[in-house]
Amino acid sequence: MPSIARFPLLPYLFACLLGLFALCGFWYGLGQPVVLPDVASASHKLQCASYTPFDKDQSPFDQPFKLRPERMDADLALLATRFECIRTYSMTGLEALPDLARKHGLKLMIGAWINSNPVDSEKEVDLLIASANANPDVVSSVIVGNEALLRKEVTGPQLARLINKVKAHVKQPVTYADVWEFWLKHPEIAPAVDFLTIHLLPYWEDDPSNIDAALNHVAQVRQVFGNKFAPKDVMIGETGWPSEGRQRETALPSRVNEAKFIRGFVVLAEQNGWHYNLIEAFDQPWKRASEGAVGGYWGLFDADRQDKGVLAGPVSNLPYWPLWLGVGGVIFLVTLILGGRVRGTRAALVLPLLGALAACSIGAWGELARVTSRFAGEWFWAGLLLALNLLVLAHAALSLSPQTGWRQRAFDSLEKRAGWLLAAAGFAAAVMMLELVFDPRYRSFPSAALLLPALVYLCRPVRVPRREIALLTFILGAGIAPQLYREGLENQQAWGWALVSVLMVAALWRSLRARKA
Repeated sequence: MPSIARFPLLPYLFACLLGLFALCGFWYGLGQPVVLPDVASASHKLQCASYTPFDKDQSPFDQPFKLRPERMDADLALLATRFECIRTYSMTGLEALPDLARKHGLKLMIGAWINSNPVDSEKEVDLLIASANANPDVVSSVIVGNEALLRKEVTGPQLARLINKVKAHVKQPVTYADVWEFWLKHPEIAPAVDFLTIHLLPYWEDDPSNIDAALNHVAQVRQVFGNKFAPKDVMIGETGWPSEGRQRETALPSRVNEAKFIRGFVVLAEQNGWHYNLIEAFDQPWKRASEGAVGGYWGLFDADRQDKGVLAGPVSNLPYWPLWLGVGGVIFLVTLILGGRVRGTRAALVLPLLGALAACSIGAWGELARVTSRFAGEWFWAGLLLALNLLVLAHAALSLSPQTGWRQRAFDSLEKRAGWLLAAAGFAAAVMMLELVFDPRYRSFPSAALLLPALVYLCRPVRVPRREIALLTFILGAGIAPQLYREGLENQQAWGWALVSVLMVAALWRSLRARKA
């Protein structure tokens, strides 16, 4: 048995310091605040923001449908410190909103939700008319429908009829709101409205704009509409940038990018005298069910009504990075405990670096799971991948230590199951690759979940079930080029996933070859 006197202390201490430096640098780099020029203050309020009064545990699909007046009161009190008006999308359940807006000195752009059910649409329109007439001091304009043409729930003539009905019964300006392309596809709507309301979301464009080009795109579209539909005014009824979610081509969601876009847009709009509405006041977790993770993170405030730093002050992509650094520190320490007094310089160098890699990748996967998981099934899947990473970490750390006592027993148990750990990682990678090839729009890139298993079993091949692993290797390898093609070669997240996939393919292949040998 090797003597503990052979423990290589100096290489071990050097690797520990290097691992700790990498761990701290990783999380600090993600959380480092960025200083940008402020655009909102108590003395400089912005024009308008989209508002849906759902708490973080609510959605418009809840039955029974019940909004909380105390929530709306607190929300409007907060928004009144930053905005002059708010925009709403439906009349259902918002009977108390005009009185609350009056209380807090806010104007309202109220909207009727128009859909394929004519009875529901007529009911919304009647409520819209009644509220506008009952609250002329608060309701500054009315919106008949939101992206109903985009959803193909009404035709142009049907929508024009509803708009004309509202115009005949209210004194406020009347408009309709839709993505800018659909105004060009349905120019017959323009004569019916008093002003146009267009949605301009560079992240969701068919050809997404990166953060540096996004404002130029907005300005170009706004100029086209200003020229084409003059003398009618054109309001940018929705514009913004997501703070979380998957990258689309070169469009990368982040808090810093959201702040850059919003602050830059406000300056541009004020310089050009544009009317605008920002999307949206608060993060809406319920939207993740239909739009993926990114749908829930367009708010200027988060779902707990905490300021995200979008409008003023320093902004951080990960303001609670010390929490993940603490979690990473625990993982790093546990790795060192599992490894114990390793033998040999190589093991002494590898063990701390393994701990640092695990602390970063497992923490990054935890953060991604927190942001993206919507249903119990997704939380369960995230938990399984977390457990897989911890088992792989334990197996790798124990393989570097003198195997005696409990370490010997734990290693023997994991060694017997190592092939199935790799198979589980390969299966997860293959499933995720198929999703990213065939249904990628709302899928996030799970690179952090599989980096550790890929690297560990690339360096240390294990015995695997041959037929199943061969199939997984083929599926994963065959999907790398198609997913890169779909995402575009400038998508860094797609390249990160491609790299992890290559590492996993190599790990699976090495284990196949090792068994064959």
